[in-house]
Amino acid sequence: MTRSNTTSATTSGATRGWVSFVGSGPGDPGLLTVRAVDLLRRADVVVTEAPEHPALVRSVLGIPEPDPEAEAPVETSGPEFVDGGFGEDGQPLTHAARAKVVVKQAKRGLRVVRLMAGDPFLYASGPEEAQACVKAGLGFEIVPGVSSVASVPAYAGIPLTTKDHREVAVVTCGDKVDWSRYADKRTLVLLSAVGQIGDIAKALVAAGRPAETPVAMTRVGTTTEQSTVTSTLERIAADARAARMAPPAITVVGDVVDLRETLSWFETKPLFGWRVLVPRTKEQAGSVSERLRGYGAVPDEVPTISVEPPRNPLQMDKAVRGLVEGRYEWIAFTSVNAVRAVREKFEEYGLDARAFSGLKIAAVGEKTSQAISDWGLRADLVPSGDQSAAGLLEDWPEYDELLDPINRVFLPRADIATENLVAGLVDLGWECDDVTAYRTVRAAPPPAPTRDAIKTGKFDAVVFTSSSTVRNLVGIAGKPHPSTIIAVIGPATAKTAEEHGLRVDVLAPKPDVDELVDALADFGASRRAALVEAGQPVTKPSDRKPSARRKASTSR
Repeated sequence: MTRSNTTSATTSGATRGWVSFVGSGPGDPGLLTVRAVDLLRRADVVVTEAPEHPALVRSVLGIPEPDPEAEAPVETSGPEFVDGGFGEDGQPLTHAARAKVVVKQAKRGLRVVRLMAGDPFLYASGPEEAQACVKAGLGFEIVPGVSSVASVPAYAGIPLTTKDHREVAVVTCGDKVDWSRYADKRTLVLLSAVGQIGDIAKALVAAGRPAETPVAMTRVGTTTEQSTVTSTLERIAADARAARMAPPAITVVGDVVDLRETLSWFETKPLFGWRVLVPRTKEQAGSVSERLRGYGAVPDEVPTISVEPPRNPLQMDKAVRGLVEGRYEWIAFTSVNAVRAVREKFEEYGLDARAFSGLKIAAVGEKTSQAISDWGLRADLVPSGDQSAAGLLEDWPEYDELLDPINRVFLPRADIATENLVAGLVDLGWECDDVTAYRTVRAAPPPAPTRDAIKTGKFDAVVFTSSSTVRNLVGIAGKPHPSTIIAVIGPATAKTAEEHGLRVDVLAPKPDVDELVDALADFGASRRAALVEAGQPVTKPSDRKPSARRKASTSR
């Protein structure tokens, strides 16, 4: 294309639509480029080619998945999805048919993202579709993606090159490959080799490759369903068959495969492939899920609690006015939700953090303290020991008539909070305005597939961050299956779980969500190490029969 043609296409695209050919990478959403995410965020239409692409886009953009049980579809922001991979008959579209779909959408005058697996210009139909855009006078751009050729072996712990192995050949397997050309010691990356691996292995051995040459086959690489079979040319056909390997898969042939034994990092994560249920409030951020993903887990968030304003706001209004007028010596925040409730009330009145001048602030836990800090305030008292109401009481000073001009504490909290903190403060000589700042309301039941997965043991673990998440999950979805690992944030939550007939497997060393996830990961790592040491295959809790689960809590 000449410079004048480029200018013409770009100008035309500004009025007739524009196509961005974007590589989605090999499967892990984290491997999307920054440019790809930016274009998806601004796209009017996303033309997909794989069934999982809409879910990928929604997860990256933070758009909720549609509820199949909803009586009417809920309108959400985000692009329109057009299937460019399969026709109405369910058959894969040809390159030419895909190009027609892309051109048709772009001619609507919209910003079109053509999302393509891997890289648009590497073993993909990008070149043909881009040429169709040129023919139609449409502007386009190419956004490279991470190719599965290198990324899948990397996720399997197999480097394609080392200081001793410098050459790599990528082969798309078909009927007309001359395997005698690959008889040397080059590393081979084989695409579309699963069904033919037996014949390919025989041909390579016949060409002069040693029968004991290492081979690794990795399916659905970079995802939490990734699995790898390591073998030799002599045995790979039988081993792949035994492991039920199926496309999509990448096969590597060569001595570099031996490095997987020491460099396997993805499939050895402590919670690799675990499906973990995360009961949460509707407003909670995904920090638990993000940390779980870091350990290789697949989090599934289920709202169990909805945080609502108090039924009678007058008590809260009176307390906030008293705070501004200097009625209190202390304000004690016991949760992030309490901070949010007071902050929202301040914004309603047109107040800001300056109203806290001269007021001492207490916070239970690091997360609550951070929420206060995000408001531009600083907590004067955070428990030095146990991050709980009990820990706060241990450090709370007694009321002193000489040092404390005011003896009153403002305590904004949930409607279902216990009275221990109030009683403890009264014992220390303080008067408390115990104010309901928010209500916790049980959320609607999750979709039927999720409820079924909870009851039948398809979840490997569930993490409970409070007693109310235990009560509400059991109330809206039933008890988790006995094979599911139960992880709880503290002793009070553990007691509630046990009262509901659940056996606690993991208890966080201190009541903090990060500590809770880390404790579950330690449990997973210990479990994995025990299986490896015993010479048993590494399985997930959901793979085990209920009778195989340990029964005595004292053995944990």
